[in-house]
Amino acid sequence: MSDIFALSSYDYELPSHLIATTPAKPKESANLLIYDRSNSKITHTKFGNLMEFLPPCDIIFNDTKVIKARIYGKKSSGGAVELLLNQPLGDGKFSTLIKGRIKAGSVLEFDNGLSCEICDILNEYRVVKFYKNSKLLDTPNLYQILDQIGHIPLPPYIKRDDEKSDEIWYQSVFAKNSGAVAAPTASLHFSDEMIENLKSKHNISYITLHVGAGTFKSVESSDIREHKIHSEIYSMSDQAIQAINSDRAILGVGTTVTRCVEYFYKNGVKNGLCDLFLHPANPPKRQNYLLTNFHLPKSTLIMLVASFVGLDNVKEIYKQAIEKEYKFYSYGDAMLVI
Repeated sequence: MSDIFALSSYDYELPSHLIATTPAKPKESANLLIYDRSNSKITHTKFGNLMEFLPPCDIIFNDTKVIKARIYGKKSSGGAVELLLNQPLGDGKFSTLIKGRIKAGSVLEFDNGLSCEICDILNEYRVVKFYKNSKLLDTPNLYQILDQIGHIPLPPYIKRDDEKSDEIWYQSVFAKNSGAVAAPTASLHFSDEMIENLKSKHNISYITLHVGAGTFKSVESSDIREHKIHSEIYSMSDQAIQAINSDRAILGVGTTVTRCVEYFYKNGVKNGLCDLFLHPANPPKRQNYLLTNFHLPKSTLIMLVASFVGLDNVKEIYKQAIEKEYKFYSYGDAMLVI
């Protein structure tokens, strides 16, 4: 039996050709692996057949909207710079990731009169303030400018430039509230038609969790209990709260929904920062079923999946997915845990 606290237990080898760089088209044509915890049975099917396998349950989605968080500009020296927005911090400050060396006090220039001042350097993040023609920008005004000059922030393992089509495909069909710098990828499999079909048999509600850049960060401590997980801004809808407070079974679409459901169930806080780390020794207490994609080795996301099915079962599931040549990561295939 694997050591559930050892980081090395969550590592695996993935052939590079199984990393999806484009989405399945149409959406329902993606592969779907179903793991039934009652008998440890694994079924392979297509995503379009999801409803045939879903038990009676309420379904909760994440309606966050991916912003054009990647922008390119110049340092005062004239050198090129790439900035990835992470999340607002309040008081006009934002956490960002900036490629290359940069000093506190530096000013970076971008298109459309946008500039930013480096206020502080915190580990890998840079705290900045943004200005438009020297006027300090708040979050909504910054997002408006990013929509004009920014790029869809494809994950680092997709080794290509973003394309116009990514503005559609790297976004759920129900995306509503702007703020994510990565898509809640389990949601990308759903078409409008599929959502309508689900509504005929299931209550559907939404939470908002703005996925941050930390979602791609690997755990580095050899004992996963020593890892401090990243925080992400979230808000619960009244309908989602009603579902959580009911005695009905819940399917969480994606790890972001799962963390929100469990965070609210534990703390009863409707909005704020979610920093819940689910793993086999800290399993979910309220959510019954999980729909998710296949995740990076040594990530908190694969540890979350292990909190539902157990570490050894995750290894077997991923082994079969690789043998069957499933596509992995954001634009990849899906798995359902029932």
